Amino acid sequence: MIVGYAPDNGRLRAVPDVLGNFANVVWLDLVNPTAEEEADIEQRLGVGIPTREEMQEIEISSRLYVEDDGIFMTATLPARTDSDDLQMGPVTFVLVSGKLVTVRYHEPRAFKTFPQRAEKAALGCTSGEVVLVNLLEATSDRIADILERAEHEVDDLSRNIFTTQPESSVRPDLRNVLQAVGRKGDLCSHVRDSLLSLQRLAGFLGHVLTQRNVDKELRGRVKTLGRDAESLGDHASFLSQKITFLLDATLGMIAIEQNNIIKIFSIAAGVFLPPTLIASIYGMNFRVMPELSWAYGYPLAGALMLVSMLLPFWYFRRRGWL
Repeated sequence: MIVGYAPDNGRLRAVPDVLGNFANVVWLDLVNPTAEEEADIEQRLGVGIPTREEMQEIEISSRLYVEDDGIFMTATLPARTDSDDLQMGPVTFVLVSGKLVTVRYHEPRAFKTFPQRAEKAALGCTSGEVVLVNLLEATSDRIADILERAEHEVDDLSRNIFTTQPESSVRPDLRNVLQAVGRKGDLCSHVRDSLLSLQRLAGFLGHVLTQRNVDKELRGRVKTLGRDAESLGDHASFLSQKITFLLDATLGMIAIEQNNIIKIFSIAAGVFLPPTLIASIYGMNFRVMPELSWAYGYPLAGALMLVSMLLPFWYFRRRGWL
């Protein structure tokens, strides 16, 4: 599918017939394009559109390059950002003949919110370069929102793990907490990868725009975009360290819970060991045992077992083991 946008007094408006109004279109958004659609765009622009396999290459030379008067840049952007189940995928940005061409196979939120905003507000979208910078800024803002939401949820997990409520209250399900911490760790890892690709893209774009003597204000916005991506990357790294700490803390809590269970069994074994010993002695089948014919033998054995059980229990309580 090919979606086209044309400038309208600094705003963007969707063009129904993209190929029929190709000369007026400033942004071509190729969503899951077919081979025929790619071939048509390549013929009209005179540049090759990267395939899906080429977009997934991780080498910098395969993601950021200039070819046939076209600037090719690929970044990894997140989709389905309203949940922890992010979908990461490459998005290629191509600047050629004053137009911006985007190629993608998933739905990053910025590609939905930015056209809506650009249709209502005059953002100066008169060229592909301006549209690209605005789109990248919207993407950076969206990633910042993801990190902000993740930070609040990590703080909630921290309060849940280090709850100060009494022991009699309901303890948190540490297994669910561990799964939630793991999901937040995956989220931050994906966001850091996306920010790193965005930071590299901003550096490359700023260098190319400087060589082509593009408007100074636009170059300044690209530099700001790179610094924003770097600062967001630092924040994501800090959040990852906090998540690692919470992961270690959760595992420590699980170990403490397990140790408490083992301690109860160990103390129970220590309490019942002396009476078991006494019962074993008087349960032996020897012919000559004086207490067998004594009228008070059974009460004496019971009293001995009770006292031998209470003494260890009293000792454990005194030492603070219970």
